[in-house]
Amino acid sequence: MNHKITKTCFVVFSLEPAVCTMGLLHSLYLYVTAADSPPSSPSAFPPLAVPPSSRLAVTLNSRPVPMGDARSLWSSAHRSPHFLLSPCGQEVTRSPAELSSDGVRAEAGVRSGLHIWEVVWSPEHRGSHAVLGLSRKDCPLQASGYNVLVGGDSQSWGWELKTNQLWHGGQTLGQTPLLIPERVLLVLDADAGTLGFVVDGSFLGIAFQELPRGAELYPAVSSVRGGASIRLRYLNGTTRKLSKFH
Repeated sequence: MNHKITKTCFVVFSLEPAVCTMGLLHSLYLYVTAADSPPSSPSAFPPLAVPPSSRLAVTLNSRPVPMGDARSLWSSAHRSPHFLLSPCGQEVTRSPAELSSDGVRAEAGVRSGLHIWEVVWSPEHRGSHAVLGLSRKDCPLQASGYNVLVGGDSQSWGWELKTNQLWHGGQTLGQTPLLIPERVLLVLDADAGTLGFVVDGSFLGIAFQELPRGAELYPAVSSVRGGASIRLRYLNGTTRKLSKFH
């Protein structure tokens, strides 16, 4: 199966070679717009916002599920040994380790429905190769050297926050660095096979499309920065059959 990238307003990876939809065109626009914006502007992301579907808008505006939901936990088994798991299971911290790339995925994956997770990762603790996204079960979670793990193979899809690059299958598009705030929402529509992101309350459009339908997909991150702490929380979801996933 080939890998495709199409263009629109984020950067969209699909599964055959071509070019794509979430925002490197918009990222460039955002880079220029941010430079020209008055200092009082609270966020540069609203100009990039894409109108969400009615289904997504309702889900984004719904009450979050209770804290401690099982879908908010990082996996105790599926992580690099350099990632230490907090007692609550919702935060991981990367131990200092030279020439190592380290990843972790969530404990629970999903196969269908629309789902939203919050990832909190301070820009001060990212360093290079700071990636968040989705993976299947077989995505590698540790490698020697400094590399992108999430998005570095065909089993994962990632957004590198330092360089604003989208990665899948070891391929990437775009390199217009932007300051991505600490809180990012992952939006997986497993029914449609798409992944997008929300930043500062702005849905940035579809980043990846043609994700495998029916495959179990997990939120995942990878890092090379010692001391990086990353929190996960499942916020909400819907299914086609039920009005509320929770």
